Amino acid sequence: MSRELLPGQRRFTPASVGADLVILLWFIFSLFPIVWMFLLALKTPAEQTTTYFKFSPTFENFGTVLSQRGTDLTSVDFKAALITSLINCGGAVLVSLVIGIPAAYAAGRWQYKGSNDLMFQMLSFRFAPELMVIVPLFVIYNQIGLFDTKLGMVWVLQLVTMPLVVWILRSYFQDLPEDLEQAALLDGYTRRQAFVMVALPLVRPGIAAAALLAFIFAWNNYVFPLILSDSNASTVTVAITKYLGGGGQAYYNLTAAAAVIAALPPLVLALTIQRYLVRGLSFGAVKA
Repeated sequence: MSRELLPGQRRFTPASVGADLVILLWFIFSLFPIVWMFLLALKTPAEQTTTYFKFSPTFENFGTVLSQRGTDLTSVDFKAALITSLINCGGAVLVSLVIGIPAAYAAGRWQYKGSNDLMFQMLSFRFAPELMVIVPLFVIYNQIGLFDTKLGMVWVLQLVTMPLVVWILRSYFQDLPEDLEQAALLDGYTRRQAFVMVALPLVRPGIAAAALLAFIFAWNNYVFPLILSDSNASTVTVAITKYLGGGGQAYYNLTAAAAVIAALPPLVLALTIQRYLVRGLSFGAVKA
C-alpha cells in the first residue's frame, strides 16, 4: 500500500524521473547557444575559432566594441548604434503608447459589427512579412526624405509595435468592470476624466507588459533598419552583423561581445518594471 503524500511532496517513479531528465536536457540545449556566445565574447582573436572550453578569458572585447578601437578594426561605431537604437525604439514605443492606449480603450469598450474583424486586421499587419512592404517603403522614404533618419525609423518601427500594444491592452480594458467608470460618470466625471483617472491607473501593469514586449520587438527588428537606414540611423542589429566581415575578416569574438551588450537594455528594462510586469502578465488570468 502506497504512503499518502503530504502537500508539496511528489512520488518518484521511472516515468517522472525520465520526464525530469528530458526537461533538463531540453533546458541545457536551449541555454547552450547563450552560454557559448558569452564564452566566445571572452576569447581572444587567436582563440575565437576554437571549440575548446579551456581558454584564457578576457574582457577586452567589450572594451573594443564600446571604444574607438572597434572602428579601427571595422567600420562599426557600435556605441553610436546603441544610442540610436535606444532613441528609435524608445520613440516607437512612446508613439505606440500615446496612440495605442486610447485606441485599445475604444476597442475594448465599444463593440460594433465588424469590430473583432477590424482588430484582427490590425494584428495581421504585425504578422505580415516585412519584406512584403519594404520595397514601397524604401521608395516612399527616398521621395519624402525620411531615409536614414531617426524620425523615419521611429515611424516605421511603430508599425511593428502599435498593433501589439493595441491588441494586448484591449483585453485589459475588456476585463475592467464598466461599473467603475459608470460610477465616475455619475459623480460628474466626463468620459475622458473617467478614462484618465479611473481606467488608466488600473491597467498600468498591462501597459508595462505591453511596453516591454513592444520594445523587445522593436529592438530586435533587423529588416527595416537594414534597408531604410545607413550610417545615421543604423541600429545595433545591423551593427552587430558588420563585425562578421569588416576589413575582410570575421571577428566572431567582437560579434559575440556586441550581442551580449545589445541584450542588456531589454534585460535592464524588464528588471526595472518587474513589479508591474508580473502583475501585467497575470492580470485577467483569473476571473471572478
